[in-house]
Amino acid sequence: MAPYPLVAGTIGYALVFGAFGIAFGAVLEMAGFGDTRKLAAQFYFKDLTVLKVMFTGIAVSAVLVAGASALGLLDMSRVWVNPTYLWPGIVGGLVMGVGFILGGFCPGTSVVAAATLKLDGALFLLGVLAGVGLFGETVGSFQGFFLSSYMGRFTLPDLFGIPVGATVLLVVAFALFMFWGGELLERRFGRGQPWAEVSLAPRSLAKVGGAVALLLLAGLVAVRGQPSALEKFDLLGPEAQRPVEQRGIFVDPAEVVALRKDLNVQVTVLDLRDEHDFNLFHVGGARRVDPSALYEADTVKALLDQPASTVTFLTGHGEAGALAAWKGLKALGVANLYVIEGGMNGWLSRYGVPACAATRAGDPAAADDAPAYRFAYATGASLPAAWPELPRSRKFQAPCQDPVSRADGAAHEVTWPSYAFTRKVKLQTKAAVKGGCG
Repeated sequence: MAPYPLVAGTIGYALVFGAFGIAFGAVLEMAGFGDTRKLAAQFYFKDLTVLKVMFTGIAVSAVLVAGASALGLLDMSRVWVNPTYLWPGIVGGLVMGVGFILGGFCPGTSVVAAATLKLDGALFLLGVLAGVGLFGETVGSFQGFFLSSYMGRFTLPDLFGIPVGATVLLVVAFALFMFWGGELLERRFGRGQPWAEVSLAPRSLAKVGGAVALLLLAGLVAVRGQPSALEKFDLLGPEAQRPVEQRGIFVDPAEVVALRKDLNVQVTVLDLRDEHDFNLFHVGGARRVDPSALYEADTVKALLDQPASTVTFLTGHGEAGALAAWKGLKALGVANLYVIEGGMNGWLSRYGVPACAATRAGDPAAADDAPAYRFAYATGASLPAAWPELPRSRKFQAPCQDPVSRADGAAHEVTWPSYAFTRKVKLQTKAAVKGGCG
């Protein structure tokens, strides 16, 4: 499943991306983007070639990328999307737009012009380099604004709350409308035709055919839809299944506790049980998430935006439900994701609660996802078993008539055995290989 690691190492990346850059520059030059007069003409509605070329690339790429994802040929979670910083992005866009109007180039087209020995392009490129240097020297003075309004990986489907296929269809329809409107503007302002003489009909049957074909493909992508999270995991192949088969994702509760003691690691526990069972007992600091809401955009986005030092553990009564959730989230690109071995049944077998609070009602090692302990009352995270990393705490409630509790309000103490475990958690960072125009 794409994207594939086609090259490795600095030299390999330099050669591949260098070839792409040369090809991209050649296309820009052939489209006339090395000529500042053609570029500036778009702001006067005389020649909208820039809009047509750029939005053709956007529309065609959107259809191909979404189509490949719909057919299971592309793993979109591995495609880098620049994180959104809303207000800095808007200000930066305005600055670049004003520079584009005044200088007649954007950074990318200035490189093309300079490469073809155009003096104005070379001077603009020198200005770009000077501006980059000045920005680097002064960004510390406005770093608060520069890093403000962070929205992470934010896309049009997130903005509009509609499926990817529907978004692609709208993008294509909007692009075709702009192409049509752009040609009308060119006839009026570029050729000087009066509005009364401007024909609304497209002049090229080839363009009409291409537009219809692209719209039909976008419609097919929308109808096909994107695979579900679990379907995406199945498409990842044997490499993704191997950690499950080797039980490399199932982490002993003792290792979870050890990580909770580590100040360099942030541990997140997502409890997938219903609210009733969660209230009966849960790991301290755990967050209950309904499995049906696990793949909602906000939940997935929050997990994707977690710091690289965060380890997320999924748990249910047993392992079955948590494993299904792990597969779905893993297919969506969530890193440092594991399942608590044995679920809450396994946790309570390792870190028990007093008999007056709960009694065993089943086999904790059973393959099903049913509760193996029956609680007499809701304990939440008030028992020492919810915080095994804390030997003593004033927040621990005395269960029933537990004789070790202190009536004077002193800290409730408990001593847990030192359990041996095989370390399985390995922190991973998601490397991004990225680039862009401009």
